[in-house]
Amino acid sequence: MKPGNHTLSASEFFLLGLSEQQEQQPLLFSIFLSMYLLTVLGNTVIISAIVSDLHLHTPMYFFLANFSLTDLCLASTTVPRMLVNIQTHRNTITFAGCLSQIYFFLWFIGLDVFLLVVMAYDRLVAICHPLHYTLVMTPRHCTLLLVMSLILTQSYSLTHTSLLAQLSFCTDNIIPHFFCELLPLLKLSCSNTYANQCVLIYWGGALTILIPLLIIISYVRIVAAIVRVPSASGKWKAFSTCGSHLSAVCLFYVSAIGVYFIPSSAESASKDRIAAVMYAVVTPMLNPFIYSLRNKDMKSALGRLLSRRALRSP
Repeated sequence: MKPGNHTLSASEFFLLGLSEQQEQQPLLFSIFLSMYLLTVLGNTVIISAIVSDLHLHTPMYFFLANFSLTDLCLASTTVPRMLVNIQTHRNTITFAGCLSQIYFFLWFIGLDVFLLVVMAYDRLVAICHPLHYTLVMTPRHCTLLLVMSLILTQSYSLTHTSLLAQLSFCTDNIIPHFFCELLPLLKLSCSNTYANQCVLIYWGGALTILIPLLIIISYVRIVAAIVRVPSASGKWKAFSTCGSHLSAVCLFYVSAIGVYFIPSSAESASKDRIAAVMYAVVTPMLNPFIYSLRNKDMKSALGRLLSRRALRSP
């Protein structure tokens, strides 16, 4: 199908992808297939290590396992479809398929954000109130935090998707992206998008301003508690448990800011695609390495997991 204009409501859209140069498609396919396989392998290994090692059955690693699962689902929402489009040379997606992709993408990206703040809260309680940690972060409390995150992010995703389903798309059906992203899709609508914009502002403000602010406040209190620790080894241990999480927060939000806060320009579409690759593809791929390389407990658990696998193999 050739991209163009519709006089009736669009039944499918044309995804431009990362590049329109045909000679670049094999290279893009190889790069993103490798990145996706690394994402699947890295996050699956993290989840397996946490589930199989009793030493890691703690609140911090409970949330990390769910974070890795969310990252795996986030990458799976966009990358496989893009790889299929490159391989089949068919860049169209139906309106229903577009809505489904947006629903799951917003759900998993929102869940990533909520899990980041929950993990910051876990570190805050562990470092600032160590004597009360086991009383506060009980299995029931941890499960409740996870369920609340799931419900809130699903509400966010479902609200956006329901409002999108009521819009008409009667002009250009070209989406300058490699997946159905919310902002480019809203720009194509010929309906009134006021309700969509309101939801985007209020929910987007919570996800991109309020939650990072809560994380910053948590780390200000954590740092203030760490500097009061008398021994250098105690300070280093406290910092090491937070360093991985802080690295993941910075990686996620720096790339997300590139999409939603950098002013538009003539090349904004290509910059948005690059930034989206960072937070939707690169971040889920790098997070397992961040958490495994900077964490002694994880490295030990991975070593034990690999040893068990080696002993089982003939």
